[in-house]
Amino acid sequence: MYSFACDYLEGCHEEVLKALCQTNLEQTPGYGADRFTKAATEKIRQLCRDDAAAVYFVNGGTQANQLVIDTMLQPYEGVVAAQSGHVNVHEAGAIEFSGHKVLAIPSARHDGKLAAADADAFVKAFYADPNHEHMVFPGMVYISHPTEYGTLYTAQELRELSAVCRRHHMSLYLDGARLVYGLAAYGTDVTLSLLDELCDVFYIGGTKAGALNGEAIVFPRGAEPPHFLTRIKQHGALSAKGRLIGTQFAALLENDLYFRIGRHAIDMAREIRKIFQDAGCRFYLDSPTNQQFVILENESLRKLSAWVGFEFWEPYDAAHAVVRFASSWATTPAGIAELRKAVALCLPRK
Repeated sequence: MYSFACDYLEGCHEEVLKALCQTNLEQTPGYGADRFTKAATEKIRQLCRDDAAAVYFVNGGTQANQLVIDTMLQPYEGVVAAQSGHVNVHEAGAIEFSGHKVLAIPSARHDGKLAAADADAFVKAFYADPNHEHMVFPGMVYISHPTEYGTLYTAQELRELSAVCRRHHMSLYLDGARLVYGLAAYGTDVTLSLLDELCDVFYIGGTKAGALNGEAIVFPRGAEPPHFLTRIKQHGALSAKGRLIGTQFAALLENDLYFRIGRHAIDMAREIRKIFQDAGCRFYLDSPTNQQFVILENESLRKLSAWVGFEFWEPYDAAHAVVRFASSWATTPAGIAELRKAVALCLPRK
């Protein structure tokens, strides 16, 4: 069975594995003081066009989210997010575990994005409440790019969100677990340098983009919380063998490999979309990234699941469900052919 269930099923890109093997016996300092981590940090600064950016590497996305939110907020502050935001629905309470509430905003858009106007209205309503001193203060806005639904913010939408955060003295944090698939999407006007300009902190995902593991947390202009390295260690997130993540990012950022990986996944996702379009299927929304959300009849879903792997997302109505197909750096033409064959066998002709 070929699986499209998620975008981190395989190990790592062959160039990343090659770099790890070639440097395996080299002796280096620990905790990220090695030459590979320094090289990766410098490359990220160049891509962000920010010589002062502070870069820290951690193992995974939940770790990055909890670290950033916990260290940047005061004990009485929470983080504002869309109701469908990852920190609200898929972090197993990791943010609340650190003592910070997720302040979820319902959205009628159903595309996973947090509108600047909604965030602005939420904060204004908070401070207009005469009892707000007894409530959790909004101290940060969290977004992911792409969103949980594979949708993308435009540069203008990010500028508007950034302006709201500045106006209300909040931080803007962008979760970049799948950032490569947003940066590589056709027609996007969002770049790393734009994120560096508008965000107070963001991270560049490696786990879902060709690395075995690892995320790069970026604080533009070197504006990280005091003693952030110490705080990383307090959270149990400081790797003694920091070189392992540094080496992987150094390889990913060499010769535009990271961006080529992203574009490959986007092209494979377009093939997935065409297969279901040709079969007459409907889509829950229009995703320009590596995640495609298809509406399937329940019986068709059951039949198809015996042939290929994918993820149930949510019920659509009594007879249909929304399912997710995700491509990645490792999706192959052979896998796409397997999906095409399975769809032809299992889905009714329209």
